[in-house]
Amino acid sequence: MSLFELSDRARQYQIDLLEFMDSHVYPAEAVYEEQMRESGDPHFQPPVLEELKVEARRRGLWNLFHPHPGTGAGLTNLEYAPLAEIMGRSHIASEACNCNAPDTGNMEVLELFGTAEHKEKYLTPLLEGTMASAFAMTEPAVASSDATNVELSMVRDGDEYVLNGRKWFASNALHRNCRVLIVMGKTDPSAAPHRQQSMMVVPIDAPGVTVMRGLPVFGYQDREGHAEIDFADVRVPVKDVLKGEGEGFAISQARLGPGRIHHCMRAIGMAERALELMCRRASSRVTFGKPVSENANIQDWIAEARIEIEMIRLLTLKAAYLMDTVGNKEARTEIAAIKVAAPNIALKIVDRAIQVHGGAGVTDDFPLAMMYAHLRTLRLADGPDEVHKMSIARRELRKYRTKTENNQHGGNK
Repeated sequence: MSLFELSDRARQYQIDLLEFMDSHVYPAEAVYEEQMRESGDPHFQPPVLEELKVEARRRGLWNLFHPHPGTGAGLTNLEYAPLAEIMGRSHIASEACNCNAPDTGNMEVLELFGTAEHKEKYLTPLLEGTMASAFAMTEPAVASSDATNVELSMVRDGDEYVLNGRKWFASNALHRNCRVLIVMGKTDPSAAPHRQQSMMVVPIDAPGVTVMRGLPVFGYQDREGHAEIDFADVRVPVKDVLKGEGEGFAISQARLGPGRIHHCMRAIGMAERALELMCRRASSRVTFGKPVSENANIQDWIAEARIEIEMIRLLTLKAAYLMDTVGNKEARTEIAAIKVAAPNIALKIVDRAIQVHGGAGVTDDFPLAMMYAHLRTLRLADGPDEVHKMSIARRELRKYRTKTENNQHGGNK
């Protein structure tokens, strides 16, 4: 048995999900686009997506990400990896199976740190797919790649906290079903840097919460929205603090680890679909008397794409395996590495697929332009490439600093 061999249960999920994609999801993509166009509303919830959710649930392809049996499929990260990759091939598949970000991460936070009331009021409908949620951490006024920079103030006033500040890139906040935010802010500016922050559960319709706008990304207004939100004297009961005051940074690290690898799994799915589209287009188009696929540079692109997809898939599986066996903290180098590698490699493959498609590649007739925008954004989401590379380099250098110090101590004896 190989290290990354799938269990029989996970293999069956894979077979069932592939069949669902072929029979329902891919055919629904054109219907989805038509319903979005007809609505004239960039944040419309298309009926076909709700129909897909019913079908996915009927087939048992629901909450596949969730590791807790009973509320989810109970799969390990390693078992879930190929399923997330399959869903990543279509921009509607993850939500159809209730496995879309940021709801997945928010459900995990509520499962681990929420009160019984939070679970009843928010977690249950999120697991049922009847509610959406947003995660509000990034701010426009500070460099949010360093989470300790957050400035939104959370000031204790009796049995409440008063929130003031502004967030942006709160993905999902414009989703028609969004009802709740998980908000990170600063409760104690005088505490140690990683103990100043707290996270709170805030209803999106709480007095003082104003969704200012949806931020366009590469000209797209994504259906779920990336919202800029103003908090003006928003009162939050003390009972809605998650885990406790000062635990915000720790929760963010617990949340973002699995979220990062899920993004990478889906990115591999995008790369696979882009490679498939590139091969089909190159084989069917003729230029200068021969199929495009006979050009040496196109064959190089196809070969390199296959090699690179296999490389990032193996690194993703290794990261997932380590998360399952030694924990997220011990797997942090691999998580950071794949968060850099997967979006960059997938982006290169999509870019080449666009080139093979010619002008059609940058239109909405193919999913490539949307993939490109998403993957380029992913190089910033959940921490920019540079922060992940910095953390990898620091851990690598730490080994040699220790060796140097030991050698110096030995030489002084």
